[in-house]
Amino acid sequence: MDMHSRKQYLKELQKEYLAVSKLGRIKLLNEAVKRTGLNRKYLIRRLSPKTRWDKFPRKRSSRLPYYGSNLVAPLVKLWDIFDHPCGQRLTVAIANELERLRNFGEINLTDQEALKLKTMCPKTIDSLLAHEKETRIMQTKYEKKKHPLLYQQVPTKLSDEWDRDIPGQIQIDAVEHCGQSAAGDFVNTVSATDISSHWWEGEAIIGQGKARTVEALKMIRNRFPLKWTEIHPDNGTAFLNYFLYDYAKETKLKFSRSRAFRKNDNCFVEQKNSRNVRRMVGHVRYDSEQERTILNDLYRSELRLYRNFFCPVMRLQSKERDKGQIHRKYQPAKTPYQWLMENQGVSLKTKQILKERYDSLNPADLKRRIDVKLKLLANVYQAKQYSTAPKMPQTKRLKVTFLNYPTVYAKLPSYVT
Repeated sequence: MDMHSRKQYLKELQKEYLAVSKLGRIKLLNEAVKRTGLNRKYLIRRLSPKTRWDKFPRKRSSRLPYYGSNLVAPLVKLWDIFDHPCGQRLTVAIANELERLRNFGEINLTDQEALKLKTMCPKTIDSLLAHEKETRIMQTKYEKKKHPLLYQQVPTKLSDEWDRDIPGQIQIDAVEHCGQSAAGDFVNTVSATDISSHWWEGEAIIGQGKARTVEALKMIRNRFPLKWTEIHPDNGTAFLNYFLYDYAKETKLKFSRSRAFRKNDNCFVEQKNSRNVRRMVGHVRYDSEQERTILNDLYRSELRLYRNFFCPVMRLQSKERDKGQIHRKYQPAKTPYQWLMENQGVSLKTKQILKERYDSLNPADLKRRIDVKLKLLANVYQAKQYSTAPKMPQTKRLKVTFLNYPTVYAKLPSYVT
């Protein structure tokens, strides 16, 4: 017997219950307990004359949510502009850049809606973006081999041995764009990150030649706003060699390395490899000069500006172990540009140059230009795959998606053809 049937049964039973004697009521109660399974005292209260079945239940007052559905669309647009950060980082980005985006005409909001977005807490942001985040998938992949010849000359350094307030300590790594096969020459991204400010730079090269790797590091070093004091690679042969070792001695750079099979020793640049490289260009194989040119055009201009000036990062403040569980506490999220502006070790001239560059940038325009170059890279990759694939009669060309962008057949620029 469900709730509605039980209610109808008790409503009809009440009429008979109030009309009979005490002995009759006892019999009716015994029958009601048997049929409904309810408590006897509860049935006595429900069948008393005080119970009015025709009385309508009081309606609960419904309160409208403070953050309505009209804020979801602009919040998703801001989330896309700043490349899908978590609620803690997006809160900082909204507080810093919302008014600038409104002035650029990228976001159309009333003053009241803008105020609500600025006062929105990270948990509310994650709740409103929960549906959008269901389709976001990130995968990481890393595999390197060691080179034992310089192990005794290059000291190891763990992740918790760094002084994270001193700028200029650089972790470096290489990201292989080999796809499913490591045979032949393919494009590699040389990635460098400052552990204090999380400032990131990248450069694409063909192959893993030691001389090319050193030249790529020189170009990255020229673009860095900081003076380098130490470099820290992993155990890959691209970095653990005498070419880089001699370069560090000539330029008076400290040279340390990670332990074998311990990726956390190089955790700062590994995180940037995942977010700034793999997430942007994917895991497919790039092995042509055209693809390398497009990647370098992306690394040297829009991507570095977008990541370093407008994407907040969180630095670890403390880490404690309690009965097998690790409790981490993070500092408030800030962009690498903000970390540099607040660091006392950065010169005033460098801060002035960074401030002038920041004032001239539009994050939404940078994101659009990044998307255009990623589509162009996808087109070059698709054209290469189609030209090398065997031609079969009466078959359709597969339309493959790349980083959620459909294949676009556009005229390529002169530097790609």
